[in-house]
Amino acid sequence: MPLSVARNAWKSDLMLLVASAIWGAAFVAQRKVSPHLGAMEIAALRFLAGGLLLLPIVALRRRLVRTASPAPIVLRGGLIAGILMLVAFVLQQTGIERGSTASSAGFITGLYVLFVPLLGLLGGVRTHPAVWAGSLLAALGLYLLSVTSDFRMSQGDLLVLACAVAWAVHVLVIGRFSPRCDPIELAAMQFMVTGGAALLLMPRWPSMAAIEQVLWPMLYLGPVAVGVAFTLQVVGQRTAPPAHAAVILSMESLFAALFGAVLGEERLAWVQYGGCGLMLAGILMAQWPELTASRPATRSDDGVPGPSGT
Repeated sequence: MPLSVARNAWKSDLMLLVASAIWGAAFVAQRKVSPHLGAMEIAALRFLAGGLLLLPIVALRRRLVRTASPAPIVLRGGLIAGILMLVAFVLQQTGIERGSTASSAGFITGLYVLFVPLLGLLGGVRTHPAVWAGSLLAALGLYLLSVTSDFRMSQGDLLVLACAVAWAVHVLVIGRFSPRCDPIELAAMQFMVTGGAALLLMPRWPSMAAIEQVLWPMLYLGPVAVGVAFTLQVVGQRTAPPAHAAVILSMESLFAALFGAVLGEERLAWVQYGGCGLMLAGILMAQWPELTASRPATRSDDGVPGPSGT
């Protein structure tokens, strides 16, 4: 591999790793905010803050580089990705409000890495046996982590599981549109769509007293977890091999458990930690064929991972 290509790959991997660490800590912040604000209120505040943070950067880049992305691509990609992001976030936040811990939510959300290739079956893409094996491991881990003694998952964990499916579709959408336009413009557009849609659907405007109660967590959830982390994801996915991107982003689960224990004072039972381990093993096993492939993952002309991608 040429030195310049290897350097770009490392830069992309580092961007995705930083993004996953930021998102892992965001689960703790979401739990701190949820008693004071509803899911739509949080989405409106944090995503509009992240989008507004990027608008001056977009304007500066256009002035310095003197190039602009095709407007139809940015609008279409931002609209689709933004709506999917809102659906995923509301499901995740509502799940946390209804009992899913930061650690559980982080690991269950990480299952989107398995859903990406499984959703490919709908498009006729063959799935490697390792993906099925990884899915079974992850399902067993999900059982140990979330299913109670009466063989039921909490409503919160079920909602976060649905969120993981929405995130999987979001990753596929970003993979389609990100190589075809400026990533900062795409990120800003999707944030404004998510925040704007949440603002329209918000049942009431939050009181200043409630905002004051969650000011510091919201500053993290908005400018940092949205403006910085999601932008790192979009930029990193432009050049990172799909399998590498999926595995690195799945580290969000580990960071969620770590920050949940250190910052959120959450403790899981040993059997739940075993479930987390099995889920992580399943995620990594599902990506193993790509990680050990002798050639880079293929992409179709429109930027979607090809049959050997996730």
